[in-house]
Amino acid sequence: MSVIGSSAVEMTPANGTNADSAYQVIRDRLVMLDIRPGDPINDDHLAAELGVGRTPVREALKRLERDRLVVAYPRRGTFATGVDMTDLADISEIRRQLEPMAAARAARTAPAETRDRLVLLIDEIAGLRDTDDPRELLRKDIRMHREIYRAAGNPHLEDILVSLDSHATRIWCLFLDRLPHVASHVKEHVPLLQAIVDGDAETAASLTLAHVTGFEQAIRELL
Repeated sequence: MSVIGSSAVEMTPANGTNADSAYQVIRDRLVMLDIRPGDPINDDHLAAELGVGRTPVREALKRLERDRLVVAYPRRGTFATGVDMTDLADISEIRRQLEPMAAARAARTAPAETRDRLVLLIDEIAGLRDTDDPRELLRKDIRMHREIYRAAGNPHLEDILVSLDSHATRIWCLFLDRLPHVASHVKEHVPLLQAIVDGDAETAASLTLAHVTGFEQAIRELL
């Protein structure tokens, strides 16, 4: 089975390394469950599909193991980690603390060019519909979150939140065909992004908390 079948959520910047590119593409396959939990990871096949050497792929897999998205076993190989529903409470506990902080920080400190980019994103997601492809809607949700984390301007906070959101998204993928109104969930970012653009830190934090809490509640209702 090919594990690099669809486009990545986020492509590598022009100055990124081959290891960066491999990391981002494989990570997004893992996050979207294109590589299923428990699937073996063949670095030779990945290198051939990505058009890079084995060394960048191995470097990427080491980073993904630190992210807890893959696990390596001596003499057995590397596998995609399972999705553990008991992690939902722990992930949500941290997100409820850190995501409002990131949104508020973005509202206070984001430069003009970042706010301009967020305005374009508002226009892009405002027209989403529940009849749209749920997986594409989910990809847009991932993109919105990553844009907000980046806008906060704290790379350490960004790394933590991207990792947490990756694990939350894997849980969401398990229930995607049972979750109604996915577009409405993604469109919750419109007032949140607008609050950041307007520099309203208090509103940005409040809306973020409601968004994270709403995600957890929606998943729990399906358990």
